[in-house]
Amino acid sequence: MSNDSRLVYSSETGRVRPSKSKATSASTTAATSASTAASDGIVRIHRSTKGRKGKGVCLIVGLPLSGPELKALAKKLKRTCGTGGAVKEGVVEIQGDHRERLKGELEKLGYRVKLAGG
Repeated sequence: MSNDSRLVYSSETGRVRPSKSKATSASTTAATSASTAASDGIVRIHRSTKGRKGKGVCLIVGLPLSGPELKALAKKLKRTCGTGGAVKEGVVEIQGDHRERLKGELEKLGYRVKLAGG
């Protein structure tokens, strides 16, 4: 083989994996935005359809609760709206577009509430 040849293809290195710094920076950005929302004392209600095949949910962010207290509040809000939902990573998800009803209920409980997003 001559020294003038160039390597066109090699399977020596295998698959190229994404660097860990990019993956961890995305998760820390999400965690930072959630903690910022929780620290200002305002509960925000978003409407989202991303990753849900077009089905809308209300996301309640910034509640100063954790664990069983957050689950109990989510259960109360689901019962008020007559729909399902879940608690994921400190965010309460309520199925359907019930932003006004949720805002009224949370204000009754003494929270400062803002409707955010679309």
